[in-house]
Amino acid sequence: MDETVEVATLAAGGDGVGRLADGRVVFVRLAAPGDRVRIREAEAGTSFLRATSFELIEPGEVRREPGCEVFGRCGGCAWQHVQRDAQLEARRGILHDAIRRIAKLETIPKIEMVVSPHEYGYRGRTRVVARGRAVGFRRFRAHAIEPVEHCPVLRPEVDAALAELAARVRAAPHADDPTGEREYELISASDGSVRCTSLEAAAEPAEASTSDETKVALDVAGHRVLLSPGGFAQANPSLFDAMFEAVSSALMGEDAEHLVELYAGSGFFTLGLAQHFDRVVAAEADASACRDLESNLAASAIHNVEVRCARVEDSLDAFANQRADAVLLDPPRAGLARGAAARLAALGARRIAYMSCDPATLARDLAVLCGEEGGYELRTLTAFDVFPQTPHVEALAVLESTKPA
Repeated sequence: MDETVEVATLAAGGDGVGRLADGRVVFVRLAAPGDRVRIREAEAGTSFLRATSFELIEPGEVRREPGCEVFGRCGGCAWQHVQRDAQLEARRGILHDAIRRIAKLETIPKIEMVVSPHEYGYRGRTRVVARGRAVGFRRFRAHAIEPVEHCPVLRPEVDAALAELAARVRAAPHADDPTGEREYELISASDGSVRCTSLEAAAEPAEASTSDETKVALDVAGHRVLLSPGGFAQANPSLFDAMFEAVSSALMGEDAEHLVELYAGSGFFTLGLAQHFDRVVAAEADASACRDLESNLAASAIHNVEVRCARVEDSLDAFANQRADAVLLDPPRAGLARGAAARLAALGARRIAYMSCDPATLARDLAVLCGEEGGYELRTLTAFDVFPQTPHVEALAVLESTKPA
């Protein structure tokens, strides 16, 4: 195969997208909008091609040199070769396109973008793999490890901790054993300290895992959230307060007395929101996160939050006969479980704030919530630049009920 293509845009998976002379769509990894490339080899999909080998004929205006020497081999970043403004515009496009195609809404509000103040050195949480003497990240679409001792997207203190971990692994007695793998989590606390945890050890049930000494402290909107090893935290600390402010502004109102929070985690949003509502019911399925949430509430002397350690689907059934003025949900990438969106709509809340890390599953759930039976209207849509250099989009969709009060 030997065809020339001009790359037009960036896809949700990070690839550049163009069309061949016969109209077929072709995905080109590591291409940037405006690039002219010659496709040497490609794999055929059902209705598209995916380039496996290409030659850059002429770079587009938004192409730049990547800031990492292992870019392209490491599976972490996909867009270091794309200028910042083009990355932001691509994220808007990915979010808008998912909602247009999947949710099929007639009206989509203008997407506001909250930009990270740092495009490098922003990430306060990461996971790395150690095998033999190597520490690093998975290679692109591979199980193999790309050895990395410094990563430019990590916050300086986390990057230094990665280098220390790599040196420790090289010096360990088992360093010459290439068979076993260990996974480590590095996370930066708000005071600049870094916790390095073996996730295999963290997964083992132990009383010590619930002690404050094993937790990392994150400051969110004036509240301290302690997080146990392996617990979920947003990765970009510079956007913590902006994300909280967007959620709280969406949910608060004169008629807001009872808040239902789904996928509450360790209390990232809960602690700050509790002061604005008479009653909060927070549902979370993970037992460790529930323990963190309860201890964080106690430490902050917050007494108007009821914690329910149960699957969100079960909690929605339990909430069926209760009134909720507002609902906040921050589900994992898979979004709501089958049938849960309809049960969420049945709660009859005046406002819903849906924080999502996957535009496709957000759009799927909006199709139900904003459908005829759901009875909600999408009022605002905000994208957060949580992961610069990647195609990942964190979005907040704010819905209001169209049904009579």
